[in-house]
Amino acid sequence: MAEPLEVTLCMGSSCFARGNNLLLADLEDVIARNAWRDRVRLAGCRCLNLCGGGPNLKIDGRLRQNLDIAAVGELLGGLLAAPGAAGSERTR
Repeated sequence: MAEPLEVTLCMGSSCFARGNNLLLADLEDVIARNAWRDRVRLAGCRCLNLCGGGPNLKIDGRLRQNLDIAAVGELLGGLLAAPGAAGSERTR
């Protein structure tokens, strides 16, 4: 089984004020509702020093900026459905 997708939210004060505090709770809910707990590893980090584009998050090390929960949920769904995604037959 492949390693889970690494989703890391910037929890610096600027991203927090721009909505990552709400995005965190919504993201936890999306992961639970879609039974992705084994396929997504969610973490927070200190400031990514990219405050102007926040809220910031990284998915498997790739920076994503200014996303709302609908966009993040759609992005995760697409990545998890892709061949070779976390939980699929192919490993990284």
